[in-house]
Amino acid sequence: MSEARSIEIRDLYKIFGPTPGKYVEAVRGGMTKAELGRAHSHILGLNNINIAMPAGRIQVVMGLSGSGKSTLIRHINRLIEPTAGQVLIDGRDVLKMSEDELREFRRSQTAMVFQKFALLPHRTVIDNVTFGLDVRGISHGKARETGMRWLERVGLSGFEMRYPNQLSGGMQQRVGLARALSNDAAILLMDEAYSALDPLIRTDMQTMLLDLQAELKKTVVFITHDLDEALRLGDRIVILRDGEIVQQGDSQDILLSPADDYIRRFVKDVNRGRFLKVDAVMQPGPPACGTGPAILPGATLDAAASTLAASASEFAVIVGPGGQPLGHVSLRQITAALSTSATDP
Repeated sequence: MSEARSIEIRDLYKIFGPTPGKYVEAVRGGMTKAELGRAHSHILGLNNINIAMPAGRIQVVMGLSGSGKSTLIRHINRLIEPTAGQVLIDGRDVLKMSEDELREFRRSQTAMVFQKFALLPHRTVIDNVTFGLDVRGISHGKARETGMRWLERVGLSGFEMRYPNQLSGGMQQRVGLARALSNDAAILLMDEAYSALDPLIRTDMQTMLLDLQAELKKTVVFITHDLDEALRLGDRIVILRDGEIVQQGDSQDILLSPADDYIRRFVKDVNRGRFLKVDAVMQPGPPACGTGPAILPGATLDAAASTLAASASEFAVIVGPGGQPLGHVSLRQITAALSTSATDP
């Protein structure tokens, strides 16, 4: 299995138009997207993007339509050339790769999963899954063995001789995921991969991704416009607006400390109990008096509230792997955290 790779994006700008390089300094100096379009008929796609994506983690990039999130992900494998900046994979700049190096990088180090599945309609499921292996020159027998293993992992064993039009949308997306995983790429790029799916199927696919990631530890860049999906999947989250980063951090940062009114509007209707962790609201150390049920770090507030409500204790104790108390939390604290409006200053 290939080793995960870190990704670092530094000072990235993308301007669309006939002479984009002429306007980088103007944008750096404060020219807005609207001003650039009105005065120079160029479109500002990305503006001073800086993100460090740790190896083996899920990095979510979210935003509304036109925010630049799909443009950003296509810079990682250089499907789009930046106007300025760097894209570093384990410290190596993708933008300095030769054509041959870039081709090999795309084939062996990255894989993409698209919203529209991008399956080849004239190829069977197994032939779609092994397509990347065939391109790389892997023997037919080895490619088929690998493809069948991944089809079984995504729950499609027995469907290998079907064609894409004989599968549901959710099944087609599983084929796309199996194809990406069969290449054993270190970096998995997922562009609105689940946006076209029905809610229940979408939830199932999210669960499958989390289960696979717990084992495989890929570096996943996941694009979405859905905050609930971002909060569930992302180890780290970046929120874009008009090609700029508005806020980045983990789910607790986004929910508890929204950067501005734009983020507050995003999070105001989120079920905070599903995503906020006891670690974020606990008081350090054991309670001053008495004891209570033990809760592990990382438990959601919903789970902690249920545990406390079922006990006669005033506090729950958050305990580490060795049973040592890390902190404590009360039902009153949990209720306060759940009822705090994201629009409060």
